[in-house]
Amino acid sequence: MTNREHTSLTGAQETALATLYGRALDSRARRPILRDAIAADVVRRLNYDFRGTRINAVTAAGVALRARLLDTWTAEFLRAHPDATVLHLACGLDARAHRVAPPPTARWFDLDLPDVIELRERLLPRPPGDHRTIAASVTDPAWLDEIPGDRPAVAVFEGLTMYLHERDVRSLVQRLTFHLPGGRLCFDVYGTLGIRLQKLVPAVRNAGATLHWGVDDPHVIESWYDGLTLLDDLRSVDMPGVEELPRAGRVQMRILKHLPGFRDVGRILRYRF
Repeated sequence: MTNREHTSLTGAQETALATLYGRALDSRARRPILRDAIAADVVRRLNYDFRGTRINAVTAAGVALRARLLDTWTAEFLRAHPDATVLHLACGLDARAHRVAPPPTARWFDLDLPDVIELRERLLPRPPGDHRTIAASVTDPAWLDEIPGDRPAVAVFEGLTMYLHERDVRSLVQRLTFHLPGGRLCFDVYGTLGIRLQKLVPAVRNAGATLHWGVDDPHVIESWYDGLTLLDDLRSVDMPGVEELPRAGRVQMRILKHLPGFRDVGRILRYRF
């Protein structure tokens, strides 16, 4: 099939294509973790050299495990609060709303920069139910005015915080927790060592992106807003399903778990507010 769609995404936005490719590769694996058929379809339709992402079977499985955990946390919240608001921030080309399949009583917002949203609306099918897109930067306070603050909410942001400065991550967390009546924040972070080693990440290096912020103690974030409580702090090496990685990935994770600093390179966090 001939690729038809072109993309001019660069920098941090271009790294969304690497995670997209990871989800697509996983969907083609003998034992897929995420089973994201939409990702595979989008990759087929894009005129883009995905070889430059250097995503392989191991890294694709890691991308899928992280996405699955965030999907699980989102779905858990929706089961407890079927009328909740879901904020999928820095959504990129991720079909999370399709995978989670929220109840029709829920309200779902996908937010990203205008050029990403434009490409997303060309390539991804529109999810059913009360689903809306917002074309804005997460660092712009104005977009939150479009979100009613009348329901419990879960905000999910994957592959975002490391591209922001600490002041921007802090501002985002504070604005969300102040505006919304209560709920969950679910997101991933890099440790400070991961920030220092960023040039070793092909998807970041090849896109010309820069990572800015990392955190080694997730309890620090609790101090940013009164009532913000850390519920889950999972190192990437300890994610549920690590045993589903290809053998090379399992070996790599076992080694990293025993190396101070390296075992803290990535985390997935869940907070209650």
